[in-house]
Amino acid sequence: MVTSQPWTLRTLALCLSLILSSNLLGETVPVRHVEGVTLGFLVLRNSDGQIIANGELKQVVKDKDAGLVISDMQFRFKDGSIYDEITKFTQNGTFRLVSDQVVQKGPSFKQDSESWIDAASGKVTVRTVEKGKKKETTKHLDLPPDVCNGLLNTLLKNVDSNRETTVSMVAASTSPRVVKLNIFPEQAKSFSIGLIKHEAQHYRVKVKIEGVAGAIAPLIGKQPADIQVWIVKSEAPTFLEFEGQLSQDAPVWRMQLTAPQPDLTASDAESGKR
Repeated sequence: MVTSQPWTLRTLALCLSLILSSNLLGETVPVRHVEGVTLGFLVLRNSDGQIIANGELKQVVKDKDAGLVISDMQFRFKDGSIYDEITKFTQNGTFRLVSDQVVQKGPSFKQDSESWIDAASGKVTVRTVEKGKKKETTKHLDLPPDVCNGLLNTLLKNVDSNRETTVSMVAASTSPRVVKLNIFPEQAKSFSIGLIKHEAQHYRVKVKIEGVAGAIAPLIGKQPADIQVWIVKSEAPTFLEFEGQLSQDAPVWRMQLTAPQPDLTASDAESGKR
């Protein structure tokens, strides 16, 4: 009896450590709503509500048997800057990232950069240009199956809105690392389109940087801002709004759906004057 008690305590401590560590791990999100062909028009606003860029999201299904989907989100800024993110993923039971490529250039960003993430190999390449100096970093990371670069809005249409969800993301900087995204469901809000009423589920996403870097980040102003996302609740959930940083050093911007405006011909303009 005396010798078995320490073993029992050690076993209990081991079980507790496994439980606690499992809570820190991410989780792949099950496919509740299959993604398909999409073309959406977007607008990007600054903190003052002014439109700074127009964009679009194009999504196609390349291989139905493999469940391969390619998503391309791009913005063209009024100051000439560009942002383009191409994400490839599969949706066979759960969402799995295949690759993610991001290009950002122009005065709206602190530095021009391009990044590539290959989820299968774990290869992450980042190229930056700052004050005319070019730098390229290539690093191999052990990427977990729940890594979600370029997939956040898709995942939020499928997560359980009654509980917290944790997934992983690659912070594709000059020192690439894996961080956690803690997704918290917040109070839903109502909105209307004319006489039609809807409800949007609000999610708050907190970036958790683990280890020493995570402890230092808030002290040196490197802790990313929380992300806010609103998803229309329905049998066909739809992205409504995003508020957060498009990249690590970018300001907090608000992304929203918008409607295209027809180009007026000379005759249309003349008719409008009458």
